Amino acid sequence: AEMTHLQAGLSPETIEKARLELNENPDILHQDIQQVRDMIITRPDIGFLRTDDAFILRFLRARKFHQTEAFRLLAQYFQYRQLNLDMFKNFKADDPGIKRALTDGFPGVLENRDHCGRKILLLFAANWDQSRNSFIDILRAILLSLEVLIEDQELQINGFILIIDWSNFSFKQASKLTPSILKLAIEGLQDSFPARFGGVHFVNQPWYIHALYTLIKPFLKDKTRKRIFLHGNNLNSLHQLIHPECLPSEFGGTLPPYDMGTWARTLLGPDYSDENEYTHTSYNAMHVKHASSNLEREASPKPMKRSQSVVEAGTLKHEDQGESDNTQPLLALD
Repeated sequence: AEMTHLQAGLSPETIEKARLELNENPDILHQDIQQVRDMIITRPDIGFLRTDDAFILRFLRARKFHQTEAFRLLAQYFQYRQLNLDMFKNFKADDPGIKRALTDGFPGVLENRDHCGRKILLLFAANWDQSRNSFIDILRAILLSLEVLIEDQELQINGFILIIDWSNFSFKQASKLTPSILKLAIEGLQDSFPARFGGVHFVNQPWYIHALYTLIKPFLKDKTRKRIFLHGNNLNSLHQLIHPECLPSEFGGTLPPYDMGTWARTLLGPDYSDENEYTHTSYNAMHVKHASSNLEREASPKPMKRSQSVVEAGTLKHEDQGESDNTQPLLALD
Protein backbone atom coordinates (compact mmCIF):
# COMPACT_ATOMS: atom_id res chain seq x y z
CA ALA A 1 0.00 0.00 0.00
CA GLU A 2 2.99 2.35 0.38
CA MET A 3 2.89 3.15 -3.33
CA THR A 4 -0.81 3.87 -3.78
CA HIS A 5 -0.10 7.59 -4.18
CA LEU A 6 1.06 6.76 -7.72
CA GLN A 7 -2.39 5.39 -8.51
CA ALA A 8 -4.18 8.12 -6.54
CA GLY A 9 -7.49 9.17 -8.03
CA LEU A 10 -7.90 6.10 -10.22
CA SER A 11 -11.21 4.29 -10.02
CA PRO A 12 -11.10 0.64 -8.89
CA GLU A 13 -12.25 -0.37 -12.41
CA THR A 14 -9.32 1.44 -14.00
CA ILE A 15 -6.84 -0.06 -11.54
CA GLU A 16 -8.21 -3.49 -12.44
CA LYS A 17 -8.01 -2.67 -16.16
CA ALA A 18 -4.38 -1.61 -15.72
CA ARG A 19 -3.68 -4.94 -14.02
CA LEU A 20 -5.41 -7.00 -16.72
CA GLU A 21 -4.38 -5.09 -19.86
CA LEU A 22 -1.09 -3.48 -18.86
CA ASN A 23 0.35 -5.90 -16.28
CA GLU A 24 0.38 -3.09 -13.74
CA ASN A 25 1.10 -4.44 -10.27
CA PRO A 26 0.77 -1.95 -7.37
CA ASP A 27 3.12 -3.97 -5.15
CA ILE A 28 6.13 -3.72 -7.47
CA LEU A 29 5.38 -0.43 -9.20
CA HIS A 30 8.36 1.26 -7.55
CA GLN A 31 10.78 -1.50 -8.57
CA ASP A 32 9.51 -1.36 -12.16
CA ILE A 33 10.02 2.40 -12.30
CA GLN A 34 13.47 2.14 -10.74
CA GLN A 35 14.57 -0.49 -13.25
CA VAL A 36 13.68 1.83 -16.11
CA ARG A 37 15.46 4.69 -14.37
CA ASP A 38 18.58 2.52 -13.98
CA MET A 39 18.82 2.17 -17.77
CA ILE A 40 19.32 5.91 -18.26
CA ILE A 41 23.09 5.64 -17.86
CA THR A 42 23.21 3.51 -21.01
CA ARG A 43 22.31 6.58 -23.11
CA PRO A 44 24.66 9.42 -22.13
CA ASP A 45 23.95 11.01 -25.53
CA ILE A 46 20.43 11.91 -24.42
CA GLY A 47 19.43 14.53 -21.88
CA PHE A 48 16.71 12.92 -19.74
CA LEU A 49 15.19 16.12 -18.45
CA ARG A 50 12.53 14.52 -16.32
CA THR A 51 12.87 11.25 -14.43
CA ASP A 52 10.36 11.38 -11.57
CA ASP A 53 8.19 8.34 -10.76
CA ALA A 54 4.94 9.70 -12.20
CA PHE A 55 6.66 10.60 -15.47
CA ILE A 56 8.39 7.23 -15.95
CA LEU A 57 5.13 5.47 -15.06
CA ARG A 58 3.38 6.81 -18.19
CA PHE A 59 6.05 5.18 -20.36
CA LEU A 60 5.63 1.85 -18.58
CA ARG A 61 1.88 2.05 -19.08
CA ALA A 62 2.30 2.95 -22.76
CA ARG A 63 4.39 -0.21 -23.22
CA LYS A 64 2.48 -2.59 -20.96
CA PHE A 65 5.22 -2.62 -18.31
CA HIS A 66 7.77 -4.11 -20.66
CA GLN A 67 10.74 -2.30 -19.11
CA THR A 68 13.11 -2.33 -22.08
CA GLU A 69 10.35 -1.09 -24.39
CA ALA A 70 9.32 1.59 -21.90
CA PHE A 71 12.92 2.78 -21.65
CA ARG A 72 13.29 2.83 -25.43
CA LEU A 73 10.19 5.03 -25.63
CA LEU A 74 11.51 7.33 -22.88
CA ALA A 75 14.81 7.70 -24.74
CA GLN A 76 12.98 8.38 -28.03
CA TYR A 77 10.79 10.98 -26.34
CA PHE A 78 13.77 13.10 -25.34
CA GLN A 79 15.78 12.36 -28.46
CA TYR A 80 12.93 13.53 -30.69
CA ARG A 81 12.84 16.78 -28.74
CA GLN A 82 16.62 17.08 -28.95
CA LEU A 83 16.67 16.56 -32.74
CA ASN A 84 13.74 18.87 -33.45
CA LEU A 85 14.64 21.78 -31.21
CA ASP A 86 12.69 24.37 -33.20
CA MET A 87 9.46 22.49 -32.63
CA PHE A 88 9.84 22.65 -28.86
CA LYS A 89 11.45 26.07 -28.46
CA ASN A 90 8.31 27.81 -27.21
CA PHE A 91 6.18 24.77 -26.51
CA LYS A 92 3.24 26.50 -24.83
CA ALA A 93 -0.38 27.14 -25.69
CA ASP A 94 0.30 30.86 -26.16
CA ASP A 95 3.04 30.37 -28.76
CA PRO A 96 1.60 32.24 -31.78
CA GLY A 97 1.81 29.25 -34.14
CA ILE A 98 0.41 26.74 -31.64
CA LYS A 99 -2.28 29.18 -30.56
CA ARG A 100 -3.45 29.72 -34.16
CA ALA A 101 -3.63 25.97 -34.73
CA LEU A 102 -5.60 25.42 -31.50
CA THR A 103 -7.98 28.27 -32.32
CA ASP A 104 -8.60 26.75 -35.76
CA GLY A 105 -9.55 23.48 -34.09
CA PHE A 106 -6.31 21.48 -34.46
CA PRO A 107 -6.88 19.26 -32.65
CA GLY A 108 -10.51 19.08 -31.57
CA VAL A 109 -10.95 17.26 -28.28
CA LEU A 110 -14.36 15.92 -27.25
CA GLU A 111 -15.40 16.48 -23.68
CA ASN A 112 -16.83 13.00 -23.13
CA ARG A 113 -14.87 9.81 -23.54
CA ASP A 114 -15.91 6.80 -25.57
CA HIS A 115 -17.40 3.64 -24.04
CA CYS A 116 -13.87 2.39 -23.21
CA GLY A 117 -12.93 5.59 -21.38
CA ARG A 118 -10.71 6.80 -24.22
CA LYS A 119 -10.36 10.47 -25.13
CA ILE A 120 -11.48 11.30 -28.66
CA LEU A 121 -9.40 13.73 -30.72
CA LEU A 122 -10.79 15.15 -33.97
CA LEU A 123 -9.07 16.61 -37.00
CA PHE A 124 -11.15 18.27 -39.71
CA ALA A 125 -8.53 18.28 -42.45
CA ALA A 126 -10.31 20.73 -44.77
CA ASN A 127 -10.08 23.45 -42.10
CA TRP A 128 -6.32 23.56 -42.58
CA ASP A 129 -5.72 27.02 -44.02
CA GLN A 130 -2.20 26.64 -45.32
CA SER A 131 -1.56 30.37 -45.40
CA ARG A 132 -2.36 30.51 -41.67
CA ASN A 133 -0.95 27.29 -40.18
CA SER A 134 2.15 25.36 -41.10
CA PHE A 135 1.86 21.60 -40.76
CA ILE A 136 4.59 21.83 -38.12
CA ASP A 137 2.48 24.15 -35.97
CA ILE A 138 -0.49 21.79 -36.23
CA LEU A 139 1.75 18.91 -35.19
CA ARG A 140 3.08 20.99 -32.29
CA ALA A 141 -0.48 21.81 -31.19
CA ILE A 142 -1.39 18.12 -31.27
CA LEU A 143 1.71 17.11 -29.29
CA LEU A 144 1.11 19.86 -26.73
CA SER A 145 -2.53 18.80 -26.37
CA LEU A 146 -1.49 15.20 -25.77
CA GLU A 147 1.10 16.41 -23.28
CA VAL A 148 -1.66 18.16 -21.30
CA LEU A 149 -4.11 15.26 -21.60
CA ILE A 150 -1.61 12.56 -20.62
CA GLU A 151 -1.33 14.18 -17.17
CA ASP A 152 -4.65 12.42 -16.55
CA GLN A 153 -3.83 8.94 -15.22
CA GLU A 154 -7.12 7.48 -16.48
CA LEU A 155 -6.04 8.43 -20.01
CA GLN A 156 -2.60 6.91 -19.51
CA ILE A 157 -4.44 3.63 -18.97
CA ASN A 158 -7.42 4.01 -21.34
CA GLY A 159 -5.70 5.89 -24.14
CA PHE A 160 -6.88 7.92 -27.12
CA ILE A 161 -8.75 7.67 -30.37
CA LEU A 162 -8.09 9.94 -33.35
CA ILE A 163 -10.72 10.63 -36.00
CA ILE A 164 -9.59 12.43 -39.15
CA ASP A 165 -12.30 13.78 -41.41
CA TRP A 166 -10.95 14.31 -44.92
CA SER A 167 -14.17 15.74 -46.43
CA ASN A 168 -13.41 18.58 -48.87
CA PHE A 169 -9.66 18.22 -48.38
CA SER A 170 -8.29 19.28 -51.74
CA PHE A 171 -5.59 17.67 -53.84
CA LYS A 172 -3.73 20.96 -53.55
CA GLN A 173 -3.80 20.79 -49.74
CA ALA A 174 -2.72 17.15 -49.90
CA SER A 175 0.26 18.02 -52.09
CA LYS A 176 1.73 19.91 -49.11
CA LEU A 177 1.83 16.69 -47.08
CA THR A 178 5.34 15.68 -48.09
CA PRO A 179 6.72 12.32 -46.97
CA SER A 180 9.31 14.08 -44.79
CA ILE A 181 6.76 15.97 -42.70
CA LEU A 182 4.48 12.95 -42.47
CA LYS A 183 7.46 10.97 -41.23
CA LEU A 184 8.07 13.67 -38.62
CA ALA A 185 4.47 13.31 -37.43
CA ILE A 186 4.69 9.52 -37.27
CA GLU A 187 7.96 9.68 -35.32
CA GLY A 188 6.44 12.18 -32.90
CA LEU A 189 3.22 10.27 -32.28
CA GLN A 190 3.97 6.59 -32.84
CA ASP A 191 7.58 6.33 -31.70
CA SER A 192 8.11 9.11 -29.17
CA PHE A 193 4.95 9.71 -27.18
CA PRO A 194 3.82 7.77 -24.09
CA ALA A 195 0.19 7.24 -25.04
CA ARG A 196 -1.91 4.27 -26.07
CA PHE A 197 -3.68 4.94 -29.36
CA GLY A 198 -6.71 2.69 -29.58
CA GLY A 199 -7.50 3.62 -33.15
CA VAL A 200 -6.96 6.14 -35.93
CA HIS A 201 -10.10 6.49 -38.03
CA PHE A 202 -10.10 8.01 -41.51
CA VAL A 203 -13.50 9.23 -42.66
CA ASN A 204 -14.44 10.45 -46.17
CA GLN A 205 -10.90 10.10 -47.46
CA PRO A 206 -10.41 10.85 -51.21
CA TRP A 207 -8.27 8.59 -53.41
CA TYR A 208 -5.17 10.75 -53.00
CA ILE A 209 -5.25 10.41 -49.22
CA HIS A 210 -5.52 6.67 -49.67
CA ALA A 211 -2.49 6.95 -51.95
CA LEU A 212 -0.58 8.97 -49.33
CA TYR A 213 -1.47 6.40 -46.71
CA THR A 214 0.03 3.67 -48.89
CA LEU A 215 3.15 5.81 -49.16
CA ILE A 216 3.65 6.14 -45.39
CA LYS A 217 2.70 2.55 -44.53
CA PRO A 218 6.37 1.45 -44.39
CA PHE A 219 6.97 3.87 -41.48
CA LEU A 220 4.15 2.32 -39.46
CA LYS A 221 4.58 -0.48 -36.97
CA ASP A 222 2.35 -3.50 -37.51
CA LYS A 223 0.57 -2.64 -34.30
CA THR A 224 -0.21 0.87 -35.61
CA ARG A 225 -1.27 -0.41 -39.02
CA LYS A 226 -3.83 -2.73 -37.45
CA ARG A 227 -5.35 0.26 -35.69
CA ILE A 228 -5.83 2.48 -38.71
CA PHE A 229 -9.32 2.18 -40.11
CA LEU A 230 -10.27 3.64 -43.49
CA HIS A 231 -14.05 4.05 -43.31
CA GLY A 232 -14.59 6.11 -46.44
CA ASN A 233 -18.17 7.37 -46.23
CA ASN A 234 -19.40 4.30 -44.37
CA LEU A 235 -20.31 5.69 -40.97
CA ASN A 236 -21.78 2.35 -39.88
CA SER A 237 -18.34 0.82 -39.72
CA LEU A 238 -17.18 3.81 -37.62
CA HIS A 239 -20.18 3.40 -35.27
CA GLN A 240 -19.36 -0.25 -34.68
CA LEU A 241 -16.10 0.90 -33.09
CA ILE A 242 -17.17 4.24 -31.57
CA HIS A 243 -20.75 4.50 -30.39
CA PRO A 244 -22.84 7.31 -31.97
CA GLU A 245 -23.69 8.71 -28.53
CA CYS A 246 -19.99 9.60 -28.15
CA LEU A 247 -19.81 11.41 -31.50
CA PRO A 248 -20.83 14.84 -32.84
CA SER A 249 -23.29 15.04 -35.72
CA GLU A 250 -20.50 15.42 -38.33
CA PHE A 251 -19.78 11.73 -37.77
CA GLY A 252 -23.41 10.67 -37.65
CA GLY A 253 -23.39 10.89 -33.86
CA THR A 254 -26.06 12.14 -31.51
CA LEU A 255 -23.97 15.00 -30.03
CA PRO A 256 -24.24 18.53 -31.46
CA PRO A 257 -21.68 19.63 -34.11
CA TYR A 258 -18.19 20.15 -32.71
CA ASP A 259 -17.38 23.75 -31.79
CA MET A 260 -13.83 24.36 -33.05
CA GLY A 261 -12.93 26.69 -30.18
CA THR A 262 -13.73 24.21 -27.39
CA TRP A 263 -10.26 22.85 -26.78
CA ALA A 264 -8.49 26.17 -27.41
CA ARG A 265 -10.64 27.76 -24.70
CA THR A 266 -9.78 24.93 -22.32
CA LEU A 267 -6.04 25.36 -22.90
CA LEU A 268 -5.83 29.13 -23.16
CA GLY A 269 -8.29 30.06 -20.46
CA PRO A 270 -11.16 32.53 -20.57
CA ASP A 271 -9.40 35.22 -22.64
CA TYR A 272 -8.47 32.88 -25.46
CA SER A 273 -9.85 34.95 -28.35
CA ASP A 274 -7.75 37.94 -27.33
CA GLU A 275 -4.80 38.24 -29.74
CA ASN A 276 -2.44 39.67 -27.09
CA GLU A 277 0.33 37.79 -25.36
CA TYR A 278 -0.80 35.37 -22.70
CA THR A 279 0.25 35.03 -19.13
CA HIS A 280 -1.94 32.01 -18.49
CA THR A 281 -0.75 28.67 -19.88
CA SER A 282 -1.98 25.34 -18.63
CA TYR A 283 1.21 23.57 -19.46
CA ASN A 284 4.73 24.83 -19.38
CA ALA A 285 7.21 22.43 -20.88
CA MET A 286 10.08 23.05 -18.53
CA HIS A 287 11.41 19.63 -19.31
CA VAL A 288 11.94 20.45 -22.97
CA LYS A 289 13.37 23.95 -22.50
CA HIS A 290 17.06 23.14 -22.29
CA ALA A 291 16.87 20.33 -24.72
CA SER A 292 20.27 20.50 -26.31
CA SER A 293 23.75 21.74 -25.65
CA ASN A 294 26.24 22.59 -28.39
CA LEU A 295 28.00 19.37 -27.68
CA GLU A 296 24.92 17.37 -28.65
CA ARG A 297 24.51 19.46 -31.78
CA GLU A 298 28.09 18.82 -32.75
CA ALA A 299 27.59 15.13 -32.17
CA SER A 300 24.62 14.80 -34.51
CA PRO A 301 24.88 17.20 -37.43
CA LYS A 302 22.87 14.97 -39.76
CA PRO A 303 19.60 14.75 -37.83
CA MET A 304 19.83 18.47 -37.05
CA LYS A 305 20.06 19.13 -40.75
CA ARG A 306 17.07 16.91 -41.41
CA SER A 307 14.88 18.66 -38.90
CA GLN A 308 15.95 21.98 -40.39
CA SER A 309 14.76 21.06 -43.86
CA VAL A 310 11.60 19.57 -42.44
CA VAL A 311 10.84 22.81 -40.65
CA GLU A 312 11.31 24.67 -43.93
CA ALA A 313 9.06 22.23 -45.71
CA GLY A 314 6.42 22.92 -43.09
CA THR A 315 6.65 26.68 -43.37
CA LEU A 316 4.13 27.64 -45.98
CA LYS A 317 4.25 30.71 -48.17
CA HIS A 318 1.26 32.87 -48.99
CA GLU A 319 1.55 32.65 -52.73
CA ASP A 320 0.74 29.39 -54.48
CA GLN A 321 3.71 27.47 -55.64
CA GLY A 322 3.45 25.26 -58.67
CA GLU A 323 1.93 21.98 -57.57
CA SER A 324 3.90 19.78 -59.91
CA ASP A 325 7.03 19.33 -57.74
CA ASN A 326 5.23 18.54 -54.52
CA THR A 327 2.70 16.21 -56.08
CA GLN A 328 5.32 14.04 -57.75
CA PRO A 329 5.44 11.38 -55.02
CA LEU A 330 1.65 11.15 -54.96
CA LEU A 331 1.21 10.74 -58.68
CA ALA A 332 4.11 8.35 -59.06
CA LEU A 333 2.14 6.00 -56.86
CA ASP A 334 -0.76 5.04 -59.07
